[in-house]
Amino acid sequence: MVIVVVAPGQGSQTPGFLSPWLTEPAFADHLAALSDAAGLDLVRHGTESDADTIRDTSVAQPLIVAAGLLTLGALLDGDRAAKLGGIAGHSVGEITAAAGAGVLAEREAMRFVSERGRAMADAASLAPTGMSAVLGGDEQQLLARLAELDLEPANFNGGGQVVVAGALDALEQLKAEPPAGARVVPLQVAGAFHTRYMQPAVEHLAAVAASLAPADPALPLWTNRDGSTVDSGSAFLELLVGQVSSPVRWDLCMASFQEAGVTGIIELAPAGALVGLAKRGLKGVPTVAVKTPDDLPAAIELIEQSA
Repeated sequence: MVIVVVAPGQGSQTPGFLSPWLTEPAFADHLAALSDAAGLDLVRHGTESDADTIRDTSVAQPLIVAAGLLTLGALLDGDRAAKLGGIAGHSVGEITAAAGAGVLAEREAMRFVSERGRAMADAASLAPTGMSAVLGGDEQQLLARLAELDLEPANFNGGGQVVVAGALDALEQLKAEPPAGARVVPLQVAGAFHTRYMQPAVEHLAAVAASLAPADPALPLWTNRDGSTVDSGSAFLELLVGQVSSPVRWDLCMASFQEAGVTGIIELAPAGALVGLAKRGLKGVPTVAVKTPDDLPAAIELIEQSA
């Protein structure tokens, strides 16, 4: 059996989603340490902050990575990491995956994601931009329509879902006149992530990355750039910087999972979105979404069965 762990991206957080985790002292202590590394009160944001507060890019991104690291700490206790077939993350989840693979230490991962969140929020403030999910329709027709409107594809999620981004007025035009058979759903995000609008954030993150000390991954690690595995820690760190302004190819990651013979997928907290995509794109592959500590036994059992 080949079990892959996947880490979700921005938008998967909901108010109070970390409350069940903090009833256990070990998780509470771990989150306090991650908060310290991020320079943010992630305990408060994960339990008390409202939806608008945790939608803020500079809060959402560290919060999501911290949740993933909490899950990984419990999931990979002992020798279970050696039983995994690999790890991957969607967008900001790639930072979680980098830590899970040993490319970045947890404190480095939290510092990097804090800088990423702030830099992307700053870049988003420079122009009125946003993102929309396009469901259904022909992909080539969609790409042609995007070119007409000066929009860009941001996430190729598979299963007939492409997230697009750019100027708000152009997104409104796309919604009013979508390609045949497609439906356009505006997303509650602050800007056009994974597009040219994020270039100022790339420049900032390149400087941050230069201060980090990446190690080579200890298990297979897939990249959002093209779904390939990356053997070099420094190369993966470069990809983490570049992906801020380039499309997320989660469709190609799922195709690579299939090619690798993946027989099970475990999604880290705050889980749900990637398992949903897997159910459409990797039909029949067992999945476990770890939303609360109550979901850990099922995920651990899946890993143990792979031994």
